[in-house]
Amino acid sequence: MSTPAGQRRLANPFAGLPREVPVLSGVAFAVAIGFGVVAPVIPVFAREFGVGRTAAAAVVSVFAAMRFVSAFGAGRIVDRLGERRVLAFGIAVVAVSSALAGLAQSYDQLLVLRGVGGIGSAMFTVSAYSLLLRSAPSDQRGQSTGLFTGGFLVGGIAGPALGGLLSEVSIRAPFFFYAATLAVAGSIGLFLLPKAAGAAATKGGGSAASLGSAVRSPAYRAALSAQFADSWSVLGVRAALVPLFVTDASFNGGLGLSRSWVGIGFGLVAALNAIVLIPAGRFADRVGRRPVLMAGAASSTVGMTLLALSSSLGLYLVALTVLGLGSGLLHVAPGAIVGDTVTSLPAAGSVPEEPVPAPPQTAADEPAPPKPGRGGTVVAAFQMTGDAGSVLGPLVAGHLADANGYGWAFGVTAGVLGFAFVMSLFAPETRRASVRATRS
Repeated sequence: MSTPAGQRRLANPFAGLPREVPVLSGVAFAVAIGFGVVAPVIPVFAREFGVGRTAAAAVVSVFAAMRFVSAFGAGRIVDRLGERRVLAFGIAVVAVSSALAGLAQSYDQLLVLRGVGGIGSAMFTVSAYSLLLRSAPSDQRGQSTGLFTGGFLVGGIAGPALGGLLSEVSIRAPFFFYAATLAVAGSIGLFLLPKAAGAAATKGGGSAASLGSAVRSPAYRAALSAQFADSWSVLGVRAALVPLFVTDASFNGGLGLSRSWVGIGFGLVAALNAIVLIPAGRFADRVGRRPVLMAGAASSTVGMTLLALSSSLGLYLVALTVLGLGSGLLHVAPGAIVGDTVTSLPAAGSVPEEPVPAPPQTAADEPAPPKPGRGGTVVAAFQMTGDAGSVLGPLVAGHLADANGYGWAFGVTAGVLGFAFVMSLFAPETRRASVRATRS
């Protein structure tokens, strides 16, 4: 008795996808479970050296800052050496720097080592994301992006709770655990990715796709806005300030709860992210990227507003629930839009071909679309926008929290997310039905 196609997809969400998708998702899972362990304790560990809240938030920011300044350089290295090698080497840099951060004896050492880790993270992210977007066909790009992000988030479900337990034993232990999981991630990428993956990713136009052409697209600009706002909120404010907000009993607006509630809250967000990723990816592939982008930005804005108003454990958990749903949607739509943008752009300096007068009579006779240029700069700009949000978010919100309390910090973040929602209203749909999709 045959199994319906829909049930097969539910049993194996990777069925029919390029091999790069499950492998990169496995790498993402191994990275995320370690990062989920260490993320809640980073600002708390920094405070052990007697620094203020803004300085503690800067430890989170410096990681993103170094990712930001090294992104384009990482893209050039990828073009020369290929994705597999750069991915493995980048993860190795983060692993070594994380282990050394666990041994840090001063705030300055911790800050420098987290910055070095950011350089390795840029190499990993650019190589992995560029390979993913170019490997996935248009009608599977939303699913592929969701599953890749899901690798990070499923690992993030177990990571924060485990990190809370490890931090009770030693505030340094999560850094060593993170280094070990990164070693696993690098091995997966180096040995399981197809050996031709790097060559496949660089086929096509002889030069890079034009970043200027991408920026002129309102859909790409909306994706950048959403990436900036989501990173400000998730990688910046939530990672840097929420642990302090939950555990601080003596400062204006703090809840004064145990560190375990930080891990529970982070795990809740990660679980909700994981739940919505696959259905959101399929919806984006079948219906469109724009409605997913709008819903994600709107939900995130509401969730952050509720967090700004939180004065109890109950409202804190409700706010993170809404934020988890919204950020899950924003982990799918912007990336799919960037992939659509990259594959629709010609190589920089190329001359468009004359249109064919008569359309093909059958789908089988349809000519292949012109090959796009390499999208390294377009993907790097997308990453850099997110890193800019991760840098500015903790610093601006940390300063506001020091000066006026946590409510102001979360309220300004809600405004940043609201701007992304406005940008999504003006974004055109980028989804294009493929020949395979119309046949099925």
